[in-house]
Amino acid sequence: MRHRLELVKARTGTREWQVKRRERTRQLIELGGLVVKAGLVELTFDDRAKLYGAFLWMAEKLQSDQGEHAAALWQRRGKRAFEAEALPRADASAIGTP
Repeated sequence: MRHRLELVKARTGTREWQVKRRERTRQLIELGGLVVKAGLVELTFDDRAKLYGAFLWMAEKLQSDQGEHAAALWQRRGKRAFEAEALPRADASAIGTP
């Protein structure tokens, strides 16, 4: 009986670890997707040093005295872009249909 409890406990602990790992993996995939979505991969010719440098510049900007202003500006711009993508596009075949 004790052995079974230990096995169940070990499995549960593993599940927690796996759930956290999956959440982190999902977060990393989503963040990478944003890099692609913004067109940065093509614009930098997939130069990871260039991308990393840009991210470091953003981090410095956010930590500066202009950080709050930059964060608000970037957030508004991102929200607008997400909203623009979410708008249904007019179907070409439906145009002119009563």
